Amino acid sequence: MFSPARIPTAIAIVVITACAIFADHQNKIVSDQAARAEVTRKLSVVRSKLEANINGNLQLARGLVAAVATEPYMSQQRFEELASGLFSEESQLRNIVGAPDLVISLIYPLPGNEKAIGLDYRKNEQQRTAAFRARDLRKLVLVGPVDLQRGQAFIGRFPVFVRGQGTSERFWGIISAVIDAQRLYRASGLLDDNLGIDVALVGNDVAGVLGSQFFGDKQVINGDPVTADVIVPSGSWRIAAIPAGGWPTSPSNVWLMRAIMTAAAALILVPFLVAGRLVDERNTNYWELQRLSQRLELALEASSIGVWEHDLQTNHLAWDNRVNQIYGKKSDAGQRGYADWAGSIHPADLPHALADFDRAVSEKSTYSSEYRIIRSDGELRHIRSRAIFYQTADKSPRMVGAEWDVTSDVLLNNELKLASQLAASKNLELEHAREQLEHVALHDALTDLPNRRYLDLALKDYTAKAALDGSYAALLHVDLDHFKHINDTLGHAAGDAMLVHASSVLKSNVDERGFVARVGGDEFIVLCTVSDNASQAAALADRIIDQMRKPVYYDGHQCRFGVSVGIAVDTGRDAEAKQLLVNADIALYRAKNRGRNRHEFFSGELQSEIIKTKRLADEILGGLERNEFVPFYQPQFDAKTLRIVGVEALARWQHPERGILAPDAFLKTAEEVSAVATIDRKILTQSLKDFDGWTRQGISIPHVSVNVSARRLQDEDLIKSLGDLHIKKGTFSFELVESIFLDDSDDLAKWNIEQIKQLGIDIEIDDFGTGYASILSLLKLLPRRLKIDRQLVDAVVDSPQQRQIVSSIIEIGKSLGIEIIAEGVETMEHARVLTGLGCDILQGYALGRAMDFDSLVSFARSRALSVAV
Repeated sequence: MFSPARIPTAIAIVVITACAIFADHQNKIVSDQAARAEVTRKLSVVRSKLEANINGNLQLARGLVAAVATEPYMSQQRFEELASGLFSEESQLRNIVGAPDLVISLIYPLPGNEKAIGLDYRKNEQQRTAAFRARDLRKLVLVGPVDLQRGQAFIGRFPVFVRGQGTSERFWGIISAVIDAQRLYRASGLLDDNLGIDVALVGNDVAGVLGSQFFGDKQVINGDPVTADVIVPSGSWRIAAIPAGGWPTSPSNVWLMRAIMTAAAALILVPFLVAGRLVDERNTNYWELQRLSQRLELALEASSIGVWEHDLQTNHLAWDNRVNQIYGKKSDAGQRGYADWAGSIHPADLPHALADFDRAVSEKSTYSSEYRIIRSDGELRHIRSRAIFYQTADKSPRMVGAEWDVTSDVLLNNELKLASQLAASKNLELEHAREQLEHVALHDALTDLPNRRYLDLALKDYTAKAALDGSYAALLHVDLDHFKHINDTLGHAAGDAMLVHASSVLKSNVDERGFVARVGGDEFIVLCTVSDNASQAAALADRIIDQMRKPVYYDGHQCRFGVSVGIAVDTGRDAEAKQLLVNADIALYRAKNRGRNRHEFFSGELQSEIIKTKRLADEILGGLERNEFVPFYQPQFDAKTLRIVGVEALARWQHPERGILAPDAFLKTAEEVSAVATIDRKILTQSLKDFDGWTRQGISIPHVSVNVSARRLQDEDLIKSLGDLHIKKGTFSFELVESIFLDDSDDLAKWNIEQIKQLGIDIEIDDFGTGYASILSLLKLLPRRLKIDRQLVDAVVDSPQQRQIVSSIIEIGKSLGIEIIAEGVETMEHARVLTGLGCDILQGYALGRAMDFDSLVSFARSRALSVAV
């Protein structure tokens, strides 16, 4: 028969069953959360490494981008010098590629990548979109993974813009940093066999969750993964992870928890059964049942993971099985005492653990502490403990609480701290690398002086500060004279030593507020402040010139060079500070033209002169394009018969506004813009056509002399171009100025002259007698003709000494088998005297002026008739 005393037992069974089911469910939730937390921890480490490695590699490339922006015409060797410093054991960079104007011409490392040279992004479908996107957005674009010949890689494309004139910028091209995918995965831990999780990456071309999967198994994405965003430049990836082998179907401690619940249920039900029996026995032992119930209720309230109770009077310590497991004790080891707990604590943590416990006991407050224990098997574990103080019915003081193992949390925190420290260390390294690259970008590698880019940054501030102090900013443009001679004779190492010496001289003459920069091969800029417009700057320039003039010894050789200095002073009237550079350059140009080794100040008159010269230079170049330079021909006559034996082709400029101009109106400016060789080439080409023209008309002019400049004799392609003209042997000769064939003529000019002779073109020496040619030079060259300079011819009628000099020149020429031409024959008396002295050919206004083709044809015909009569 069912007893009413059994009703509480039945209710307890229902409640315990429901609690057991709920606890089992909660255990499953906690287990799943713990598993997901563990996956999250490992995933966070991988994500952090991915972001750090991607950003670290790209940050290394940013320094190179800054250097290229300052050196847009960088050579492959210079590119390799800068790029080689970016590659290290920790870097995942495969190579760095530079594509000026979107065409690859710079690669590091070059071996193995030669086929990429010349690749045009605009013509390559795989490369074009990313390159144009980087250019149009003006920022880094990361794409990948991209399939390459040697595996996959991620490519960061940096658009490079360089400063043009003024404040404008122009697009230079693309710098591409190629990051090896496998090395990136390995460095980020994705390929670690002991990782413990399966990982997948989504977001090809940093498209985030909208992109496709490019790493890992698809089952990871479909397996309810833990996800996170990997933030990378210009986008993101989505990283997902599950435990290796998938999520566990049941908690690892399911049977332990069920056993605990069963034991707890038994502990609960037994008292209920006893209580029922006691009720049946009229509440025998009622107070004992109340004590047991209270103990069980408190234990359940505090039971989180491991439950213990400490009798403060007897130091008796009651542990449940989970606490025994945490401390590595056997569950059947008998009773525990205070010494069992204190003896397991790590010696370093024991003082503060005991202090926490004693304080809680003395204050009868909540106990909370964290410490390390050394288990009986020697394993070190991190423990977190919580407890409350209470007293039993007989006023016995007790502490009842719970403990749980937090080793995994502590290790995770330590890993995160280590990762943070590593990231901070890498950031410091990147900052140092950035500072080094910035220094390289702003300083000259040889002299360590500021370069042109640094000067542009400092110039405006310098002039502004000078104005605030009531002073003026003075800019000295210093150019070394005869520096090329040192390079050519002693080598570039000597030249470098001279540049270093020059930089030290400049720095020693500028105070701490001054600024010295190297802006070109042998060009320097000095910025200083002066209290007036001229005297201080002039004194500084004179000191520099005097000290630079002193000899410098290198490897036993005495080296001498000078400097020319252009000075511009900011008087506050200029539109901008950079105009000082232009003004100083104009002044330097004047100093060089006036003999070098001196200084000149910029002035308005000088600027006007430069503008005039610039306008003339532009007109000359335009005239060459419009074929305005034509030959005029001055006849040459046989001294005895006065028959025409040749003509000299003279350059004339058919200026559209100023008419026919002789060389003295344009030759100096043409030399400055390197247009003389082009003029010579046009005169020769037209003379060949005119020679054929008067030959077809039956005009007998057997020989044409054409002037050839010294610059054209330096042309390596001169002989090939002459060979293509098919000049008939003996019909043309080249007139060389006497200074061209000095004894120290360079090898290329000598070789070209010999090849000209081989082509059947005669060599004539023009203006002989006023230069520095020696008899030995004549013997080496053996020209076909010598032309006596008009300065000697002019006084031959009245001066016996001049006649003797001309006679000596004629005798020297005759002895060497060289024909003698006298130019500047102004009168027939000149012609008579020169013929008597033995000249072979006469040329001058007395016999015929320079004329165009048609006039020459008419003159030649009338001359032939008069001679015949």
